[in-house]
Amino acid sequence: MGRKRARRKRAVSRQSLDSWAYTACRLVIIRLLIVNIYILETSVYPREPKPLKELREATASHPRAEMATSPDAGQLMTMLLGLVDAKKTIEVGIFTGYSLLLTALAIPEDGKPLMSKLESHRLLRVQQYFQREMGSNKRKVLKGLLQSDDLYEYILETSVYPREPEPLKELREATASHPWAGMGTAPDAGQLMTMLLGLVDAKKTIEVGVFTGYSLLLTALTIPEDGKIVAIDAHREPYDQIGLPIIKKAGVEHKIVLIESEALPVLDKLLEQHENEVSFDFAFVDADKENYCNYHERIMKLVKVGGIAVYDNTLWGGSVAMPIKYIPEGRKPGRQSMIELNKLLAADTRVQISHASVGDGITICRRLH
Repeated sequence: MGRKRARRKRAVSRQSLDSWAYTACRLVIIRLLIVNIYILETSVYPREPKPLKELREATASHPRAEMATSPDAGQLMTMLLGLVDAKKTIEVGIFTGYSLLLTALAIPEDGKPLMSKLESHRLLRVQQYFQREMGSNKRKVLKGLLQSDDLYEYILETSVYPREPEPLKELREATASHPWAGMGTAPDAGQLMTMLLGLVDAKKTIEVGVFTGYSLLLTALTIPEDGKIVAIDAHREPYDQIGLPIIKKAGVEHKIVLIESEALPVLDKLLEQHENEVSFDFAFVDADKENYCNYHERIMKLVKVGGIAVYDNTLWGGSVAMPIKYIPEGRKPGRQSMIELNKLLAADTRVQISHASVGDGITICRRLH
């Protein structure tokens, strides 16, 4: 009898563990979906052109609506099309044509998006389908990149780490032992930043917030030999102790001017020198969250038209999309600052934006005027 009870107890324990794991998994997915909705409703839908909105809503009634390009991905694609001054493009896979339409809206009047004859016939069939089915109920389709920690690890192990330069890998691994290692730039966000730096041919950049210097090093490795980075941080100890030796070994220290100070006085001093206005190609901000809105106003005066500003932690651990009663006290000020910044950027007509769910969320701003 004792053995039977023990077996039953173990079986109940396994069932309880499985139930807990299932519940935890569902909670993670729900949290990520909430964050995805927040990005769409705060940063994407308010700026979505009316023809794209109409097509997205029409596509929602299709039984395979999830095949369509996600609107947040479309927002980033639109920015990339502008960064390369795209005129002639090719598209493999059309479905209802959301990505095709955003491309056509982004390229110049004499531009040409090409698709195969097969895709042309398929698009025609889809159009015919909508003509028959538009009276049916619409359903909401959500597509998000982050579905689980395992998927995030897959992205890192498959696409990020294999291409990470050795000095960046060394610095990332050295930073891992720091008690505040979570403050470091996420490697997938860094990979995207590296691409953006190349797309704008960045030579003169500014960085607000340094920590151990991961983003600083990736910038220094990307810009040309005579490029310059103005880096600002109130506390340089982590940089001196962890980042600087690796940066010296990489041979890029000469590109960096590090200023130990609160950022606002330095930015104001830079703006007093008129030659600094609209002279920077790229800016990266990962510092005290309560000043992000203040930083943005100054960065917009420093970055040239066509230049890029990137703001880190704009999802603040997903808390921006969660009820405040669930947020720890220590996280609330940062959450509120990020909510205010996200609203500011979404409404700022000076910039084209893409709110990307990489790392802890980065918002990319391309200055338009």
